[in-house]
Amino acid sequence: MSQTRQVRRGNNYIAGTAARNIDVRTAIEQAPTGEPLRQLRGEARKAKRMTMSIAYVLFLTVIFTLTGMAVVKYVSLQAELTASAERVARYENQLNKLTLANDDEYSKMVNTVDLEEIRRVAIEELGMVYADENQVITYEREHSDYVRQVADIQN
Repeated sequence: MSQTRQVRRGNNYIAGTAARNIDVRTAIEQAPTGEPLRQLRGEARKAKRMTMSIAYVLFLTVIFTLTGMAVVKYVSLQAELTASAERVARYENQLNKLTLANDDEYSKMVNTVDLEEIRRVAIEELGMVYADENQVITYEREHSDYVRQVADIQN
């Protein structure tokens, strides 16, 4: 069983299932309305759009290369940042250990000092005495948190 298909072109019907061998140039020249010519121009434009020119290929190559370089640079900077963060964490850990060791040594030194022995030596052996009330001079601080004596105090 063969199926018959009818196609309408202009005012003419083409019947049958087999494609006919039609010369395109003569069909274009014989077309009264120029419709096949417009159809061929559209197909030609579509075919032209599907092909890439050398300039477009070079443009895409440059863009892909620059994008690849940016990605590689980004990944290397990310790795460098991670390494720096690890280094900072290591130094902070080392600083904490040294601070604890320093505080322990300071506590040992303070605990070994006998303040009563220092007072005894100062009073008995060096002849030092406590200051009287009229010997104490108080200073008010203006801007800094310490007072520096640059000359002898006159009584």
